[in-house]
Amino acid sequence: MNDGGAVKLTVHELARMIDLSAVRTDVELTEVRQLADLAKQYRCVCTFVMPCYLPELKRLLADAPEVGVGAVVGFPSGAVSTAIKVAETGEQILQGATEVDMVMNVGMFRSGREQFVEDDIRAVVQAASGVPVKVILEAHYLSDEQILRASQICVDAGAAFVKTGTGWAPTGATLHNVALIKSAIGQTAQVKAAGGVRDLQTVVAMLRLGVQRFGIGLASGAKILEACAAWPGGAVEV
Repeated sequence: MNDGGAVKLTVHELARMIDLSAVRTDVELTEVRQLADLAKQYRCVCTFVMPCYLPELKRLLADAPEVGVGAVVGFPSGAVSTAIKVAETGEQILQGATEVDMVMNVGMFRSGREQFVEDDIRAVVQAASGVPVKVILEAHYLSDEQILRASQICVDAGAAFVKTGTGWAPTGATLHNVALIKSAIGQTAQVKAAGGVRDLQTVVAMLRLGVQRFGIGLASGAKILEACAAWPGGAVEV
């Protein structure tokens, strides 16, 4: 992003790169409502909750059409059958999902079943019928070589984004991991960093590595957006 020197990024421009997320086991409706309020305040690009809350989130965002509603598929393990992933995708799109974040079958990939993994992703891409699909590698459990190979498989299967993690693993969005993914996919897909993005400094560093989207929880999202808005002119240098 920074090929021609430093540029200014406004808080609105940053918000249009942030998927606000509340996808933990213990999320309650109160947090879903808070998520919707923050997303509307800053006009974040998309929001993600667990599937049971998607209709409620859609209702809460009815007056903010610029804020997308995302589907999580195969979450968080990626180990459900392809048929279940396809069904989850179709159901949530019918409920109004505008983007799909699916978890790659990490166990099958680590077992060397690369064709299974590619077919699994492609089935979700096809079920999404043009809705952008982001594939979560859960990079914490992969070697550097595996991250590179998995990223290529995602692109071959039609993914719009390759995403670092769910946020459930101990790590995910490290500078090292996003640089690896970017080196593997170049301009053929986009990079989403999620799982450990908690401050504006990290966001800026990842933007410089070519990240185009961030998955961030409610508390960290508020902190990051407020920090950007507090810069002179409401813009941070990238």
